[in-house]
Amino acid sequence: MTERIVSFVMSGGVGSRLWPLSREDNPKQFHDFSGDGSMLAKTLRRLAARPEGETPIFLIASERHADRVHADLAGLDLAGGGPLFEPIGRNTAAAVALATLRTLSEFGDSLVLVVPSDHEIATAHQFWQSVEAGAEAARAGRLVVFGIKPTQPETGYGYIEVAAESGGTFDVSRFVEKPDLATARSYLQAGNFYWNTGIFLFRASAMRDAFAAFQPDIWQATEAAYKAATSDLSGLYMPLELYAAIPSNSIDYAIMEQAKDIAMVPASFRWNDLGSWQSLLDVGPADDQGNVIVGDVVAIDCENSYIRSDGRLLSAIGMKDVAIVSTADATFVAPVSHSQHVKKIVEQLEKSGRLETRFTPAHDRVIESGAWRRRVHHWLFQETLPLWSTSGVDERHGGFHEALGFDASPLMKPKRMRTQARQVYAFAVARARGWDGPADRLISHGIEFMARQGRTDNGGWVRTLNVDGSVADATEDAYDHSCLLLALAHAHMSGNPDAFRLGEETFSFLDAHLEDHRMTGFLETSDGEGERRSNPHMHLLEAFLAWYQATGDRAHLRRAARIIDLFRSHFFDPESWTLGEYFDAEWKPAAGEKGAWTEPGHHFEWASLLVDFAGRSGQAELSGFARKLYASAIANGLNRATGLAYGAVSRQGLPLDLISRSWPQAEAVKAAIALDGSGGPDLKPEIEARVGRLFRWHIDPAPLGLWIDRIDERGRSLATDVPASIFYHLVCALTQYLDSTSDKAA
Repeated sequence: MTERIVSFVMSGGVGSRLWPLSREDNPKQFHDFSGDGSMLAKTLRRLAARPEGETPIFLIASERHADRVHADLAGLDLAGGGPLFEPIGRNTAAAVALATLRTLSEFGDSLVLVVPSDHEIATAHQFWQSVEAGAEAARAGRLVVFGIKPTQPETGYGYIEVAAESGGTFDVSRFVEKPDLATARSYLQAGNFYWNTGIFLFRASAMRDAFAAFQPDIWQATEAAYKAATSDLSGLYMPLELYAAIPSNSIDYAIMEQAKDIAMVPASFRWNDLGSWQSLLDVGPADDQGNVIVGDVVAIDCENSYIRSDGRLLSAIGMKDVAIVSTADATFVAPVSHSQHVKKIVEQLEKSGRLETRFTPAHDRVIESGAWRRRVHHWLFQETLPLWSTSGVDERHGGFHEALGFDASPLMKPKRMRTQARQVYAFAVARARGWDGPADRLISHGIEFMARQGRTDNGGWVRTLNVDGSVADATEDAYDHSCLLLALAHAHMSGNPDAFRLGEETFSFLDAHLEDHRMTGFLETSDGEGERRSNPHMHLLEAFLAWYQATGDRAHLRRAARIIDLFRSHFFDPESWTLGEYFDAEWKPAAGEKGAWTEPGHHFEWASLLVDFAGRSGQAELSGFARKLYASAIANGLNRATGLAYGAVSRQGLPLDLISRSWPQAEAVKAAIALDGSGGPDLKPEIEARVGRLFRWHIDPAPLGLWIDRIDERGRSLATDVPASIFYHLVCALTQYLDSTSDKAA
């Protein structure tokens, strides 16, 4: 009886050498390059086509690509296998250790086949013929690799040097990393070097023993994560903290370059790892002039070129031996012989925080700038401002209602100081943008209520008032004071006679009671207790910039600069381009899930503020940080079903809070407006798309002047009321949209 071979497909790479098509959110294994399915689906079908013998098929993939994986698995018989999802990439050694552990726990000491997900291989029959040729050596306890006889000097592949041959199997002398051209030529001439396919066959116990001998720390950490994993019908999921603790290393470095008695089988199949545009030219269907043409392309007098358009018409004349690849937002042009160096372009784009390396724009995005102007203007000035300037105002007790019902009736909830301040701010912004409603009266109404009912003995402001204006929570909170300062700055710019004095008093309180005595930011509350958060600091930065705008006093800009220093030194993670939320007293990330918690909405808010500060201070490099925050939020923080930002994701892009609220969508609009023209891509189509999604999901389904604040991951409303605290997000974002598209006004 033919022995069982348990197959594992590794599908965790990004494929940056095929940029701009392959990107972090849509890597090359999910692309269909030849019209017969994605690379991943073709690999799975190849494994399922074993002529004889049991072959359970497993897939090791990034958890953030789970939806794409499930789409490619649809209709495939995995013979009892399934997906194993990594919460974070830890390279191929961890993947092979995981494959070995799964095999040992479910199938005993079976043979294990590990293959990449993105290789072009001639036929399934030839593939399995080669695998079966290595089975005897694997059964004997040897680690088996598969090599391809080189046909030309190739600098993009690793090599295997072989020695003695016995029965069609060679002894491996050594593994060699990607060589330069001269070395590759010498390997070709020597005749005993093969291209390394990255395909491995071994008995599970042999690989376990190799890890025990050479990388016990990788094995132990992977085993701990595997034992703590949870399973459901959609796959197996490893806990982030445990999986992240696995040392990151490739299987070649970790095991294969150290192990002895490795066998190599010369592959009988044609093989291409599709790692460059040259490789796609080699395997694609060529015309009479040797060109591979994909998409809407007109090519005249071109030879031996790969020309592809994933969108608009692409035309070329007289091109020879070049790769031209055009997507909705990027175009790449290079001699085909240099096309694998596209990584250099990607690295350069990454340094400046360009969105195009991480996110694939939708094909249905609106191109016309200002397309939403009429709808936005009507909703703001004819629907929501009239409603909230009447139904939203508490004329009996003072101030503003905390929330309205969907019948526009006020709900008798405690009044948070931050909400009162935000309403003042929103009406001041509307006034500055030409609203002809009673803005001055509303601003005075709000300030008078807050100042009469909400002051503390220290000169600060309370956190919450009861409906009748009595104090419900007297805590002096930094977040609330940031909102107060922001409102007072804009009230002062609107001409309110009390705003400047109240602002000065609030700054005095801030310096005396909320500033950390170590000069490292601000405390959460005046009692100095509680964890530290970046969010109040972001809103203080916003307030300081508003006061600088209102007064021109550079002392406010210096205050803002101290927040920027905290952002650079503690809040921003340069590797993941993410912003931490929770910290300990020393500004180290909080323990557990909180330390990995990031919020796309706050990424958008920070991006806008960084661009604002860069313009006022001359620190132009901050625009690069803003682009990185925006890029990571768009690439990792969106629900692909709705296009809306999640409430929170991990630093690795795994959803932690699946609810999409209205305010992050509004802040995405502001961020795209701020970044448009800041040295990055043209974001006008992105601005229109963000406004469109805000209306599609949050505004249009709600009664006039209201909005749906909370939407689940499937696009269903979870809202039970309409919180007033969101009003300022919407007013500010949409007035900025009108400002940015003012040249489109009829």
